[in-house]
Amino acid sequence: MADFDLHPAFPASSHAVGELELCHLRLHDDARYPWLVLIPRADGLVEIEDLSPQGRIALTEEIVAAGAAVRAVAAVLGLAVDKLNVGALGNVTPQLHVHVLGRRDGDPAWPGPVWGHSAGLAYPDDLREAAIAAARAALELQ
Repeated sequence: MADFDLHPAFPASSHAVGELELCHLRLHDDARYPWLVLIPRADGLVEIEDLSPQGRIALTEEIVAAGAAVRAVAAVLGLAVDKLNVGALGNVTPQLHVHVLGRRDGDPAWPGPVWGHSAGLAYPDDLREAAIAAARAALELQ
């Protein structure tokens, strides 16, 4: 895929994990939730409908794969995943992106949405690196 411009909100709130076939993958910087963000690597995308039919299929497959990586991040954090939440909101950051996060009964926002619930809890450096390594391993990324 061609180079693309990453919206400045992403580096401010997340950490690079790696590159999938379609998407750039990031770890959202909130250690309370195992949370990954998929960003298709093409400029000008706002909605899922902006992807080609093949791109939509690829995005769906990468969402499923990211679910396994979220569970691997959860294990590093010592957390359970009762439910995977998937969302493509874009209300604040218009660049097309998809959140895949693990939710558990009793998490800080349960059972409501995490968006706008409370300030995040940044990862300590060592735990962030372990979470990124776990996500990469789950996705067989280098």
